[in-house]
Amino acid sequence: MSLVQVITHGEVSELRLSRPPVNALDPELCRALREAVETAVSHGARALVVSGGEKVFSAGLDVPYLVGLGDDRQALSEAWLAFVGAARALADCPVPVAAAIGGHCPAGGCVMALCCDFRIMAEGEFRIGLNETQVGLVAPEGIQRLMRRAVGAQRAERLLVAGEMVDAATALRLGLVDELAPAADVTARAVARVSALLALPREPMLQTRRIARADVVAALEPEHIELERFIESWYAPDTQAALRQLVARLGK
Repeated sequence: MSLVQVITHGEVSELRLSRPPVNALDPELCRALREAVETAVSHGARALVVSGGEKVFSAGLDVPYLVGLGDDRQALSEAWLAFVGAARALADCPVPVAAAIGGHCPAGGCVMALCCDFRIMAEGEFRIGLNETQVGLVAPEGIQRLMRRAVGAQRAERLLVAGEMVDAATALRLGLVDELAPAADVTARAVARVSALLALPREPMLQTRRIARADVVAALEPEHIELERFIESWYAPDTQAALRQLVARLGK
């Protein structure tokens, strides 16, 4: 089975992450997502929807996989670059993209959602946010820019420093998501969001969108992602201790 399933909704292509149980973002899934975005656009999709699982959109980076790399810094660098490459494919996509968030959306899953034009989230107790500090990691400047763009500088600071995950209703109030819907309707609402843009004069809409979203693309430039700093911080003793504790919890 493909790691990214493609479902057609008229002019909109849905790219459904399909790596059970929680769509953890290992390099293979990240590369598959990037390729799916590029292929859908090249085959004529006029807009995209990225969806995930019913309970978890994506749990973020595959921490057990990354911890298992041990001291292989080259492999860790390649995994991080694959993740950023997938995020950049969404941010720089030439057609509108909506995230259909049907479940929890932590860490790297939240990054992917922040790279989309719209975020439609399931109602209820599902949570979303960048919880990196809770597992001993530092969100790079570029990723922090994405959060600031969505919720404003002061609120982003509070959320990022605490590594706070907020529930769907709070996320809507803060502007972290654009709309809430019953879980069964999240994808349909995401399709409706991007389809509304397709009713506009196409080239003016696309050119305006490109200008308006230039800061999203810029946030993911190498100087703001700070690969070397990420690698060094990954191997810091307190980070390694927190990551091992996380892997132990996930294994239970």
